[in-house]
Amino acid sequence: MSKVVGKGTAASPWELKTPPGTSDYQAYRDDKADPPALVVQVGKTQLRYHLRCIDDLHAMLLKQGDWVALGSADEQKPATEGTVEAWGRSETNPLKGWYGFKKGLRGRFGMYVPPVLEALGLAEVEHNPKNNRMRAIKKK
Repeated sequence: MSKVVGKGTAASPWELKTPPGTSDYQAYRDDKADPPALVVQVGKTQLRYHLRCIDDLHAMLLKQGDWVALGSADEQKPATEGTVEAWGRSETNPLKGWYGFKKGLRGRFGMYVPPVLEALGLAEVEHNPKNNRMRAIKKK
């Protein structure tokens, strides 16, 4: 991915693209929210995920040690097992459930969170039209 614009703050959000490159969106850290949040703005829709999802997802990817399918899905649809999306709503993740805050807007974890990790230099994300994957980059 090319150099990311923005600082990841509300005043200067990251300007990101979904993994297939079909949609633009913004994301930023809200450390002062209770609990702290990763805020994703897609058009007029705002999604919020627990901010710890960044470190937790990176740790999961490091443990996997290989590519993991993104498997993005709306909250109302089942997530494919073994994908980032399924992990983001699983009772076996560190949060013990959904990383998304608001019922009805908790899904699409596998669409909007991976590019954030990529922007932070924590992961590689594929950018194909479909069936994208990601893998961890070890922190230096």
